[in-house]
Formats: sequence, structure tokens, C-alpha cells
Amino acid sequence: MLSILIPTYHYKVYDLVCELQKQCEGAGIAYEIICQDDHSDSENNLENEKINLLDHCSFSSNAENLGRSKNRNVLVQKSNFPYLLFLDADTFPIQANFIATYLSEIRDEIKILYGGIRYQEQHPNQKQVLRWIYGRKREALTVDQRNKNVYLSFLTLNFLIHKDVFQTVSFNEDIPNMRHEDTLFSYELKKNNVPIKHIENPVYHYGLDDFDKALLKEHESLQALKNLIENGYLPTDYVKLSKLFSKITKFKLNFFVAFGFKCIRPILLKNISSSNPSLILFDVYRLGYICTI
Repeated sequence: MLSILIPTYHYKVYDLVCELQKQCEGAGIAYEIICQDDHSDSENNLENEKINLLDHCSFSSNAENLGRSKNRNVLVQKSNFPYLLFLDADTFPIQANFIATYLSEIRDEIKILYGGIRYQEQHPNQKQVLRWIYGRKREALTVDQRNKNVYLSFLTLNFLIHKDVFQTVSFNEDIPNMRHEDTLFSYELKKNNVPIKHIENPVYHYGLDDFDKALLKEHESLQALKNLIENGYLPTDYVKLSKLFSKITKFKLNFFVAFGFKCIRPILLKNISSSNPSLILFDVYRLGYICTI
């Protein structure tokens, strides 16, 4: 009935798999849990190999790096059941009835269920504060908040999907492995009128990057977004930031915004790396940076 698919890269997933296995056994369903490391050559895989000793569970590592999109598509190809539950390696179910909740929501007419995410209440160290605040304010949304923009509020780290959907929409393997593959996936779902039902069944997201790594990923994300728009994969108005960027481009103000950004960049960095970063200033930083690309 249910294939749980966990793409990994340099992360321990044994505890996550044990919890999911326990919940699936308790639900009394046919299931499989497939974990696939994307050629990280990580020492974490020594522990992950123990997954192969668990019933209905498997762990493998790719012989070469496939990228986030293809790694997920290969997981789908390996699966044997009609319902697929995608979970990121750095997540963990909050409730002991996590699997049961998803199962209770399955209907013939429902093709995708998104359960949402949460971040722990405990304040992290200063190096992780920006990612923590951004996640809590921009990603950890309630069902009502997500329903205001059903597709754009959909994230690929905790969702259940019918396998038939992948005959129409899969993760795009042609784009550079630079992030925003989930944004493009949600846009393709919207374009193909695939309905998404948002429910309250969150996982904790533990993957808090330090500031330097978070900023590097944001730079990659902005480059990816610009690439997707310039190559016609995404319309300029799908993401708020790209919509504003397109207006700046239309009026040929890129140079002025980029120049201003370079002047105030040290001030912006001082704030967003602090213990009390402003998301408004972070948005200013992101807009300025994309204008410099």
C-alpha cells in the first residue's frame, strides 16, 4: 500500500526509519521504506547500513551523484506500492499517529497530501538563528495559511502522493542541481491542475544550517530561480521575489539596485548574521543579490 521514500545526503536516517517502521507495523499495512544516499561517501552511511537489517526497509548509496531531482525519481522507480510518502532525511514525525493520519486522509479523488513542518521551540545557537527564524515564519505555516496559496506553500519534505501523478509530473532532471526543484515541481502540479490537500500532520525539521552555509545555499537558490525564469521553466510572477525582480528589470533598474546593494551589503550582513535578524532586511539582501547575478 505505502512506499516511504527518503532521499539522503550525508545524514543519519536510522532513527527516522525505525520510527516509521514502528508506526507502519502498528497500522497493520503493507509497506516499504526505501532510503537512497546520493553518493555522499559519508561515514554516516555506516550506521545507515543497519537499515537493511530491518523488515521491509532498505538503504543504498548511488554509485554517482544524481542530483536532488533524479535521486527522487529513481526512488519512485524503485517503489512497489501506489501511495508514496516522501520525507527528507532531516525530518522526524511529531506525532505517534503520523502514518495513521496520512492513511486516514487517503481518498480516490485526493492525489497529494501535504502535512506541513515545524521547528523546535528551543532557541538555537546564534549561527543557526537566521535559518530557524526564517523556517518558523515562512515555512512552518498552519493549514489556513497554506491554503491561501496552495501550491507555493507546498514543500517536498513531507508529502504523500499517488504514484499515478508521476506519469504526468515528476521532478525535472534537466535543470541544474542548484535548488528550487520543489518550486518547479509545485508549479508543474498547478499547471496540470493536480489538487493538493493541506492537512495538519507535521514533521520537525532538524536541518538548521549555520549562517555561512545558509547564505551559500541562498545564493545557489537565487541563481537557480533566475535560471528557471530565464529558461522559461517558471513564470516571473510565480514567486514574489522574482515578480519584484522582473519589475526592476523591466524598468532597467538592475544596475542601480545592484550598486546600492554592494554599498549596504556589510550592514545587511551584520544584521542577518546577528542573534536578532530581520527577515525584511534578509529579503532586501536577497533582492539585491539576484540583481548582481
